[in-house]
Amino acid sequence: MKITQVKVIVCSPGRNFVTVKIFTDEGLTGVGDATLNGREKAVASYLEDHIAPLLIGRDPSRIEDIWQYFYKGAYWRRGPVTMAAIAGIDTALWDIKAKAANMPLYQLLGGASREKVLCYTHAQGRDIAEAVEAVGRRKDEGYKAIRVQCGIPGLPDVYGTGAKSVTNNAEDDAVPHEEMWSTSKYMRHIPRLFEAVREAHGWDIELLHDAHHRLTPIEAARVGKDLEFARLFWLEDTVAAEHQEGFRLIRKHTTTPLAVGEVFNTIWDARLLMEEQLIDYIRTTCVHAGGVTALRRIMDFASVYNVRTACHGAMDMSPVCLGANLHLDLWVPNFGIQEYSGYLPEILEVFPGAWSLKDGYLHPGEAIGHGVDIDEELAAKYPYQRAYLPVNRLEDGTLWHW
Repeated sequence: MKITQVKVIVCSPGRNFVTVKIFTDEGLTGVGDATLNGREKAVASYLEDHIAPLLIGRDPSRIEDIWQYFYKGAYWRRGPVTMAAIAGIDTALWDIKAKAANMPLYQLLGGASREKVLCYTHAQGRDIAEAVEAVGRRKDEGYKAIRVQCGIPGLPDVYGTGAKSVTNNAEDDAVPHEEMWSTSKYMRHIPRLFEAVREAHGWDIELLHDAHHRLTPIEAARVGKDLEFARLFWLEDTVAAEHQEGFRLIRKHTTTPLAVGEVFNTIWDARLLMEEQLIDYIRTTCVHAGGVTALRRIMDFASVYNVRTACHGAMDMSPVCLGANLHLDLWVPNFGIQEYSGYLPEILEVFPGAWSLKDGYLHPGEAIGHGVDIDEELAAKYPYQRAYLPVNRLEDGTLWHW
């Protein structure tokens, strides 16, 4: 079998996605997600100008060799643009390999380790009362685990709350929206949120919270300690992801489980965190970490150190990425949980898939390959529209972590 064509499809059915579609001389095709939110065109160019031409005529079954060729061969390794591009190719190649084997991807990986995949979704509010009500709605929908975010008194809408918590689009985000932040106000307020949620909804629901990289290590330690009463499933992204050593201090002061990794691009970004067991969950995902090949390697490394998996699953990764993640989730022995924020109806129409959601659990389905495709004709009706994620400033105007 030989690769005959590589298409890079950029579309925007509610938000922008970059999709790789690989064609072969035997009629098999595979698709992969290469989306990098706010930098989509950079990845598309990397693929079209630097990677796709080198794939023509290659044997698509040599996935490991192709991965190494594009990772080591560029000399300038790692980084989000490079790894998203490699991920798109790699995921599409695994899709082809599973189709050639006539089996779902999880079977090719070694078969299922579980019957279904626990997921968590999001509940948020502009104030505590609204957030508590949102948790109740998610419980009624059947979710067993819920990430809870809440507005902070004295601040405009912050990360994970208000209308901007759903999606970004060209109409609102042709230039980055600027948010405002106060760590001290956040730290005083957030324990009250979880007091109210536990009082209203009891202890039969798993609760999660995302600090979105905004704290220093000692601040994160205090928040983790202050939230121990709520028995969180995890506290996510406490400090800037570059600061791995900071987790040593956090770990000394709190027993609240810690999760990180959605912005990591390689196993080396999380090596120290896993080796020293400074985190409990690793949140890397196919599209940002180099595809199925690289994510499987990260998951295996994590298992050695009792770290469980928790693939990032926000809407800015296409259903193609979710489909591939779910096959890995079903297989991986050290599975923890899968994020699922849901998709706009237009997105699901452009990316039809075999995966399903029922009573708070996901399943990748039994279609051969990873089970997700792209409707090219429909995708063409949604052209790319420039849009950015927000940026964040402190109350005095200092640019901060978003």
